[in-house]
Amino acid sequence: MAMFTTTSDVSGITPDDYGPLIVQPVQRESVAYQVSTLLTTDSTRVNLPIVTADPSAGWFAEGADITLSDQTLDELTVTPAKVAGLTKISNELASDSSPTAASIVGAGIARDIVSKVDAAFFGNTVTNGPSGLESLTGVSEVDTAGAYASFDVFAEAISKAEEVGATIGAFVTDPATALVIAKLKQATGSNMPMLGTSATDALDRRILGVPLLVSSAVTTGTTWGIPKAASYVVQRGGAELDVDRSVYFASYSTAVRAVMRVGYGFVHEAAIVKIYDAS
Repeated sequence: MAMFTTTSDVSGITPDDYGPLIVQPVQRESVAYQVSTLLTTDSTRVNLPIVTADPSAGWFAEGADITLSDQTLDELTVTPAKVAGLTKISNELASDSSPTAASIVGAGIARDIVSKVDAAFFGNTVTNGPSGLESLTGVSEVDTAGAYASFDVFAEAISKAEEVGATIGAFVTDPATALVIAKLKQATGSNMPMLGTSATDALDRRILGVPLLVSSAVTTGTTWGIPKAASYVVQRGGAELDVDRSVYFASYSTAVRAVMRVGYGFVHEAAIVKIYDAS
C-alpha cells in the first residue's frame, strides 16, 4: 500500500515539525518581506486603511472657534493568494531527525517559494497571484537617461519620497544594475568605489545611507525606492505542508509540498519611487 504521514509506521518528517522551517527562511530571504511591513492574518482578506487627505489645521485667535475638518480615508483590500513549492527528497533524509537535515528540507522548499514571492512583488499583474510594483500607476519616477553615472538619481528619489512625507527604507535593483552601481568611483581616475570604502564595509551596500538590496526579480535597469510604511506583505497563517511517499515510490523518495498564502498592499503609491530609463 502507499505510505503517507497518516500511516502508523511512518516516522521522520511531519508537517508540524517542518512548517516553521519553511516559513522562517521565506520571511528571512525574500526581498519583498525585507522591504515591506509584514502583516499576518487568519482572514480571507484584509482591508488596509489609506489616508487620502489629512485634517486641516490653522491659526486661531484666543477664544475663537476652531474650524472642524475631517480626515479623508479609503481602503485597500488585500486577498492573499496561494503560492506553492514542491520538492523531492530521499526517504533517508526525510527520516533523519537531525537539525541539519531538517534545515535542508525547509530551505529547499523555501527557495522555490521565495523566487515566486519576489517575482510577483516586483512584477506586473500575475495570473492567479497578486499584482506587483510594475502594475502600479501612481508611483513617483526618476529618469536615469540611460545610465547610472552617479548617486544623483538616488538623491532625487529620496527627495521625491520626502515630498509626500515618506522615507525610503531600501533601494532594490537587479544584479546587473547593482554591478554598474558598484563600479561607480568617488572621483575620475580614482579606484575608490562609492559603495563601501574598506574591506569591512564593502558588502554593506548603502546609497546615501539607504541599504541597497539585490533581486533577480527586478526588471533589468530598474531600481525601486521603497518606504516600509508604504508597502505591506500580507501573509495568511503559516505554511500548509503535505508529505507523500507514494508519488516517487520507485526512487524511494518523498514528495514535500508547501503552500503559503501571500498578498501585497501598496497603501501610498506616490511614496514608492521607480528609477529607470524612461526613454
